[in-house]
Amino acid sequence: MLGIRLKLMKIFVNKSHAAAYAVVGFQTAYLMHYYPTEFIAAMLNSVMGSSEKVAFYIRFAKELGIELLLPDINESYAKFTVQGDKIRFGLAAVKNVGFNVIESIVKSREEKGKFTGLTDFCNKIDISCVNKRAVESLIKAGAFDTFKVFRSRILAVYEKVLDGVGSQRKKNIDGQISLFESAAIKEDNNVDVEYPQIKEFNKKYILAMEKEMTGLYLSGHPLDDYEETLKLATNTKISDIIVEESLEDNISEVNSAIDTAVANSLKVSDGDRVVIGGIISEVSKKVTKSNTMMAFMRVEDLYGTIEAIVFPKTLEKYSNLINVDEIITIKGRVSIREDEQPKILCEDIQPLAKASSSVVYVLIDSEKNINQVKADIKPMLLQYQGNTPVCICTSKERKKFMLDKELWIDESVDILEYLRKKFGEKSVKVL
Repeated sequence: MLGIRLKLMKIFVNKSHAAAYAVVGFQTAYLMHYYPTEFIAAMLNSVMGSSEKVAFYIRFAKELGIELLLPDINESYAKFTVQGDKIRFGLAAVKNVGFNVIESIVKSREEKGKFTGLTDFCNKIDISCVNKRAVESLIKAGAFDTFKVFRSRILAVYEKVLDGVGSQRKKNIDGQISLFESAAIKEDNNVDVEYPQIKEFNKKYILAMEKEMTGLYLSGHPLDDYEETLKLATNTKISDIIVEESLEDNISEVNSAIDTAVANSLKVSDGDRVVIGGIISEVSKKVTKSNTMMAFMRVEDLYGTIEAIVFPKTLEKYSNLINVDEIITIKGRVSIREDEQPKILCEDIQPLAKASSSVVYVLIDSEKNINQVKADIKPMLLQYQGNTPVCICTSKERKKFMLDKELWIDESVDILEYLRKKFGEKSVKVL
């Protein structure tokens, strides 16, 4: 009898859990359908401490056509907020900017009006709460772009402006200055700072600053100019390999079901050979037991980030390419282990050069002939190396095979004529 009761209790408990999750699921679906901007903003606030999860939801928002606005000293609050059909970046996601700093800035803005420039900002804020480090971080993250002044110029003068305002306030103690001096100071404070005539930082440096301050690229991505090249030079996105961690880490029953579903939906399996590409964001090297060096690096494309492991022999061969901010392609095997994010075991690493806007397509009969075809044309392709990709297509299987970067050509008349003579006029196209 006790056994029957326990079974019944287990059934009812499971059903109650299922019913509760079903209700949450319906509510979530409703909010996502009718209020996608608000829903994603709320999700961003819930994962603000994790740059990878924030990046995931930002990519998701962009896929839905929802724009992420840069942090703005006049518009942003501590958390991500909704502005129309867009999401405004939250200041609390900027490093070195605590909630006390944000509260002080917002309070000054609401009581004294929006900031009109750097000098106006420094005059209105409580500099005992807002320190130089916080201001520098906000400038680097783009929060002062609203003033339409280069970040390079603001960074060059903000410390002097803050020091000047601080010194002036110390002098403005009751009884130490006259009425006429006070009026003169007030008038002078309304004059904006004179910025040095220097150029803006290049795009790569601006993106690096944003990454440093927020863990994300906000105004663009170093790989934006390589998007088409990545599609041609790789066969797998990082997002096809990695598993986004569940936000409900404390619910083991749900995690088990999610893990099973995710495992079944992955586009790759343990041991699969893939070609990925991206920018190296982190590198660490370690000495092995056999006293050789190996490397661990984080590689990021436009869709995700993954850890790549470089064993000693591969590291020795490609050590000159394993540097932070290097843009590369990796050939390797996928390693999937329980309770770990998938990794890439590197076998080959190549620099990624920006491809030209066109691609040379060569049509052959069958996939079984592809190795022979590559061997036949390789010597000629090497003579005409360039940045135009060469893609071999098969009419039987209807597949495409992008040749390695070393076999890309310069698209000269001679090499195209050679290919057309070898494969036929209609079998070679430049698109």
